[in-house]
Amino acid sequence: STGETGPVTVLSKAFSQTTPEPARQTTPDPPRQATPDPAHQTTPEPARQTTPDPARQATPDPAHQTTPDPARQATPDPAHQTTPDPARQTTPEPARQATPEPAHQASLPLTVCAQGNQSGMHSAGEVQMCQLILPCHSNQLGELSTGQLLKWMDSTACLAAERHAGMACVTASMDDIQFEEIVKVGQVISIRARVNRAFKTSMEVGIDVSVQDVVSSLLKRVCVAYSTFVGKPTGEQRVSLKPVDLRGGVEELEHSLASERRRLRLSNEEAFSNLTLNYLTVRDKGAWSRGDAASRVSTELTRVESTELVLPPHANHHGNTFGGQIMAWMENAAAVAASRLCGSHPTLRAVDMFSFRGPSAVGDRLVLKAMVNNAFQTRVEVGVRVEAYSCEEWNQAKPRHINSAFLIYQLPNTEGHTHTFPDITFTTQAGERRYFAAIVRRRIRMAKKHILYSREEGSLSVPWDKSNQAYLGYNNVAGLTVLAGRQGWEASSISSKGGVFVHEDANLLCMKVEMKVQIPASHAYSLLSDLTLRPLWDKHYLSCEEVERGNEEETVYHIKCSPISGAQSHDFVLLLSKRQPCKDGDPFVIALRSVTVETVLPVKDRVRSEANCAGFLIHRSGPTACEVCYYTQVTSGVLPYVAGNLAGLSRSMEDTASSCIAFLEQHLLTTAF
Repeated sequence: STGETGPVTVLSKAFSQTTPEPARQTTPDPPRQATPDPAHQTTPEPARQTTPDPARQATPDPAHQTTPDPARQATPDPAHQTTPDPARQTTPEPARQATPEPAHQASLPLTVCAQGNQSGMHSAGEVQMCQLILPCHSNQLGELSTGQLLKWMDSTACLAAERHAGMACVTASMDDIQFEEIVKVGQVISIRARVNRAFKTSMEVGIDVSVQDVVSSLLKRVCVAYSTFVGKPTGEQRVSLKPVDLRGGVEELEHSLASERRRLRLSNEEAFSNLTLNYLTVRDKGAWSRGDAASRVSTELTRVESTELVLPPHANHHGNTFGGQIMAWMENAAAVAASRLCGSHPTLRAVDMFSFRGPSAVGDRLVLKAMVNNAFQTRVEVGVRVEAYSCEEWNQAKPRHINSAFLIYQLPNTEGHTHTFPDITFTTQAGERRYFAAIVRRRIRMAKKHILYSREEGSLSVPWDKSNQAYLGYNNVAGLTVLAGRQGWEASSISSKGGVFVHEDANLLCMKVEMKVQIPASHAYSLLSDLTLRPLWDKHYLSCEEVERGNEEETVYHIKCSPISGAQSHDFVLLLSKRQPCKDGDPFVIALRSVTVETVLPVKDRVRSEANCAGFLIHRSGPTACEVCYYTQVTSGVLPYVAGNLAGLSRSMEDTASSCIAFLEQHLLTTAF
């Protein structure tokens, strides 16, 4: 898909205004300086062919009236030509300012946005579009229509892709869109697109949208998105894209992450199938509660169907339907479906993916079908499907599925209050499938956010000293107790021996593993509180040695972990704090957190990682049985070991839990209790 002619004109004309002709700005015309009057007569300008001075004063040039120069009127030609006006060297010619071309007027916002750019420099392969938001671009709330923004984003991304490929390109998908800011009428948006990485026949284009307030010049990010484009050669030409020229640390980082994002896209189907199977198992085991169905809204009440006829203005320069226009129509249908659920005007906050499956052309009839799939308290997912018909297919009822997308809406906050969507229910088998598929997609979005866009925290370790061990131990145990007390854990997988649960609150991600073990709780406590035994059942632990011991309940360990996917090995320095129950019903507690010890310094061949809060709670469930719950707060150091589980690409946590259960039930107890 491609852009419209307007944005292309904006880009081409912008450089003629922001970078004026060097010859006219730096040095005057040499012939006019060397021989003033003759040169003026031999190469007359159209506006100066009537040379008599009185005539010029009697019927002055309109451009000269707008910016009059007294010196030029008092000494007409000689003084004016021998001593050029400095103002003419620093600003464009007045005549061109007085009557600018329409394209130059459209490109004015580019200058404004360039001033707001922090660096002021653009990459060689970058394409930028700027637009002043007018009422015709807005919705009923006076905000920039998301559909219009999607058109501009697709246009700019296509220009960047074609600039790199040197051939026509079409959109394959656009995903990972997170909207952070609302754009108002009168503001200026800047859309920058650049190819992050080129593969054999496809390339990833990164899109960055920012908004600038004209009055305050304050610049804010609106959204970031990633599009995949495919080269469209002519005739028998083969597509072989050239590598991207990297010119900085940011470009190198995006180049590296583009490969990881592509891997996730290609493995998305496998991850989706695995996670769907897990959630259906959770449902079948009765661990999924839907509450009172009578108070829920049926998804069938949100169904929307809209038909659009593709006209010539909707086509791109390839002759196909403009992809940005299709996305705009899809967003419109999705917004109607979401508003039917909440009875208000929700705001688009994210797009899971626009997936283009096939082309359509002028004359096609596009049928857009939208429906709410699931509601997650403050957010709702709407699915949209686009079917295309030619005139013959329309009569024969033979649709072509050309696009699908999943859009996430949120109700705007009013007076600091966050509004929630009504709970929903499904009444058909297809509705149930969409209901659980939305849960799986939310899980995958969560994994992407933490895997691809996790930020380095500050130091999580605290200095270890025997003099402050009482405080550190209390803080360690209290942190684990608070983590375990969180409400709303979501089951990820369930088995007869336990399950894996996930909890996300803002940017804090936590995981819990439940294990049902047929041994007394005191025996499990004795075995698990000795970390030197953990390499026997945890494949991620290469070794674990005691570094320093405080009292009987506080011990510092140095753990060396195995590398993940060929990456560098990690190590941890952890304080273990263990507590026995104070009364019946209380659990055994084994809390872990990172500390710094002078005797164990980081080494070059290992990455010193940190854990903020982790540990075990062991509950009695009978004389010879107990339930062991392992909790961990996911930090950047812990993330590599749980990323596969989050994305649905592995079952490493389930496998480790099974190994732990087998170890506890089979290992001979050698520690006195």
